[in-house]
Amino acid sequence: MKNIFRCILYTFLITQYTTAQDRITGKSFATRSEVLGQNGMVATSHPLATQIGLEILKKGGNAIDAAIGANAALGLMEPTGCGIGGDLFAIVWDGKTKKLYGLNASGRSPKKLTLDFFEKENMKKIPSYGPIPVSVPGTVDGWFELHKKFGSKPMSEILAPAINYAEKGFPLTELIAWYLQRSIPFFESNDFPNIKDTYKTQNGGKLPNEGEIYKNPYLANTYRKIVEEGRDAFYKGDIAKTIDKFVKEQGGFLSAKDLADHKSEWVEPVSINYRGYDVWELPPNGQGIAALQMLQILKGYNFSNIQFGSAEHLHLFTEAKKLAFEDRAKYYADMDFFKVPVEELLSDKYAKNRRAQIGKRAGKYDAGKISVGETIYMTVADKEGTMVSLIQSNYRGMGSGMTPPKLGFMLQNRGELFSLKRNQANTYKPGKRPFHTIIPAFITKDGKPYVSFGVMGGDFQPMGHTQIVMNLIDFGMNLQEAGDAPRWDHTGGASPMGETTINSGTIRIESGIPYATHRGLMDKGHVIGVARGVYGGYQAILWDDKNKVYHGASESRKDGQAAGY
Repeated sequence: MKNIFRCILYTFLITQYTTAQDRITGKSFATRSEVLGQNGMVATSHPLATQIGLEILKKGGNAIDAAIGANAALGLMEPTGCGIGGDLFAIVWDGKTKKLYGLNASGRSPKKLTLDFFEKENMKKIPSYGPIPVSVPGTVDGWFELHKKFGSKPMSEILAPAINYAEKGFPLTELIAWYLQRSIPFFESNDFPNIKDTYKTQNGGKLPNEGEIYKNPYLANTYRKIVEEGRDAFYKGDIAKTIDKFVKEQGGFLSAKDLADHKSEWVEPVSINYRGYDVWELPPNGQGIAALQMLQILKGYNFSNIQFGSAEHLHLFTEAKKLAFEDRAKYYADMDFFKVPVEELLSDKYAKNRRAQIGKRAGKYDAGKISVGETIYMTVADKEGTMVSLIQSNYRGMGSGMTPPKLGFMLQNRGELFSLKRNQANTYKPGKRPFHTIIPAFITKDGKPYVSFGVMGGDFQPMGHTQIVMNLIDFGMNLQEAGDAPRWDHTGGASPMGETTINSGTIRIESGIPYATHRGLMDKGHVIGVARGVYGGYQAILWDDKNKVYHGASESRKDGQAAGY
């Protein structure tokens, strides 16, 4: 009996410290080495999408061409997290001009849907599913904006691989098969129209399992129309008319005019300096500056004396997150409707004042006082030095459940993220972009590109970005190790949707963090928990300027692949 107990204890201790098999180099939790290449690199959450991007690079396309081609493939191959019914954001390092560009390709709310409607219906929150949370899909316009500014190959070549896979089929990966087998029955059981026709009928009347062939000829036809007629096919042509008619039939408000009026916006990325590295995010309506606020607070501590994964590490991180997320709830919104005090939120003075509120035990915080007026992530780099950090999503997994007939995709439910409380930064208004969770990131060093990266995963994303930056800079991990390292997140706090504040919250910790950390955090007054699938998915490319080599990484929580040549 004693020996059995010892075996169980040994197994527990081993799994607390390792998540991969024995490696002779690097960190014990790393799943593999970094991928290296001199001419180009692609990192996505699906191997076939990665290969499409790599093939476009090899045929003379640039990073933007490859990113669009891979993203189109992901809309087919990972319909549980992305697609042309959703939105897109990107940060581009242009190898020619040697500068960063930001693209906000998120859509706006329907102009005929007003706050009065929600109040008359006695709604306290915008519903998660159905026609009401549907906002304008921005992805297709995002593709064409990126292509117009930086692209080189014709869209017919760029979208051809995705069209081919949509028509002929491809084998489903383990993770996406798992998500589909859970998502589609949910939508069917709630009588959402066109679900069976779009996702089952085209596949012999059933959902394929892992390794079985999945097709979507409807999406192939939609992509072909976009190739033939350009972005207007989606926003002014037959696709727009189909979306308009379908949404109105379902009781929604998104119209052909909303689609026709849509446009993406080129924005200036914003940054803070973290120990000599400039970390870049996009300004609101996204939540990217929450990661920058966290880093501004955390750079006031000396992590050379604090062990990775220790109670002190997680405590300081969590308190910084609480502070940043209270500001996120109060101040982040569409900057066409609310003057977000970005400069002050990211200032050293403000970070110092917020940092001073952190004590030795778990705290409760309010937003700072300022005077104011499932998702995919991918990254591509090419031989000319251009690097693109791109994220794209339908919000809640597959989206709203609203699947227009015979188009092959589902519309997003991003409108759920508005607040219905009057006079808040993120209060619903017609033609307004909702608060957004999806955020691409970039790091430069001495004015040169260093790392293009992102971590998909809803509210977790600023926490994921902060953990990656700290893993690379504070804890000296390589690009692959930084993504494979065990993670944690914190729930609770005020929400941009105007929900009730729960200041204490819970730290949810992956199994790779030792139990001593759990115990130490509980001693500091934190509540500890576990969760499944909340820790995001990471892809990254690093440029080694000295050796002129790209390093690629794709961590183990997704089905992804980094590949270079």
